[in-house]
Amino acid sequence: MLGQTTTHATLLARLAKGDDPDAWTEFNARYGELIRSFAARRGLQASDRDDLAQEVLLALNANLPAFQYDPAKGRFRGYLKTIALRTISRKLCQKRGMTAQEQIEQAASHDLADPAAEEHWEAEWRQYHLRSAMRAIRNEFNETDLAAFDAYAGHGRDAAQVAADLGITPDAVYQAKSRILKRLRILIAQQSEEEG
Repeated sequence: MLGQTTTHATLLARLAKGDDPDAWTEFNARYGELIRSFAARRGLQASDRDDLAQEVLLALNANLPAFQYDPAKGRFRGYLKTIALRTISRKLCQKRGMTAQEQIEQAASHDLADPAAEEHWEAEWRQYHLRSAMRAIRNEFNETDLAAFDAYAGHGRDAAQVAADLGITPDAVYQAKSRILKRLRILIAQQSEEEG
């Protein structure tokens, strides 16, 4: 699956070299949706989100050659959040007609200190990991287990009704939920450990 072919640190090293277009494709596959979803939470219109994702990639491209990933100095997700938030702030300022660089930087600094921005980022970060883990489990579980999990755990349907619809027992629905949740927790923990 694209987006999970290299480790996080290896991908950052490939990006920092600046001569690996496949690395940017992989980075966008991993983080593009996260950036667009965060932009939506911060008030950007749908028509601006793809442009914003590209602007974040350009900002990263400009900064990564000098960037040395050191988990002891901070987590990558904080670095990515800062770049995304600064880019979103600039975009929103431009939409409001602000042109003075000082005003734009003040707005970006204010947004970086905004507790709501941190909440928005953390919510999107959790959703990003959940979406990634859900994609991974699609290859690990059969369709019946996935359908039972989606209906029972995802949509809150009654286990007996889900079982009847799928031609399985209610116990099988409970077991599918339990196995899938356990695997999701493991995958999310692994992702979080790798990416910070």
